[in-house]
Amino acid sequence: MSTATTSTADSRINDIEGRIMALKKELTDARRARPPEPVEDWELRTTEGAPIKLSQLFGEHRDLIVVHNMGRKCNYCSLWADGLAGFAKHWPTRCAFVLCSHDPPSVAKEFAKERGWPYRVVSGASSGFAKAMGFLNAKESPQPGASAFHRRDDGSIVRTGKTWFGPGDDFCAVWPMFELLEGGPGEWEPAH
Repeated sequence: MSTATTSTADSRINDIEGRIMALKKELTDARRARPPEPVEDWELRTTEGAPIKLSQLFGEHRDLIVVHNMGRKCNYCSLWADGLAGFAKHWPTRCAFVLCSHDPPSVAKEFAKERGWPYRVVSGASSGFAKAMGFLNAKESPQPGASAFHRRDDGSIVRTGKTWFGPGDDFCAVWPMFELLEGGPGEWEPAH
């Protein structure tokens, strides 16, 4: 490939990246304009099986991120959760962070330990939480993503944002890195 061709390709790539950044800003603005959604104080389960309210997951923070995880059976959810572990020391400097597994407490506990996840894991199995948050599809199968919550002065909880997880999203660095490779990710799938 000639220098001129490379320069033209780089110029096109820079233009597209600029448009993507502008769209991301537009998406952020749209998310911030979305009215907060009142949420009940759901009862989930610790990995020990004890009941724990959504409000208790905030700890000392006013804000909370909950990752909706499909559970042990999903290699993709494991990949996202593994990647998010790298930010474990950074989450508490801004908000509380919890992974809510669709697995029963004992399975969630065992799997989190196997994976070495350094953040809090709870179980939402049989709670109705995933369905209420829109992370159960029409076939009642769990779907991956995240919700952000805010605890108001009166103790009420609102959801301030939500998003889905999937290949190519902004939440798993392996996908855009693999896109740089010859042939992109190809047929690659995460291993358990």
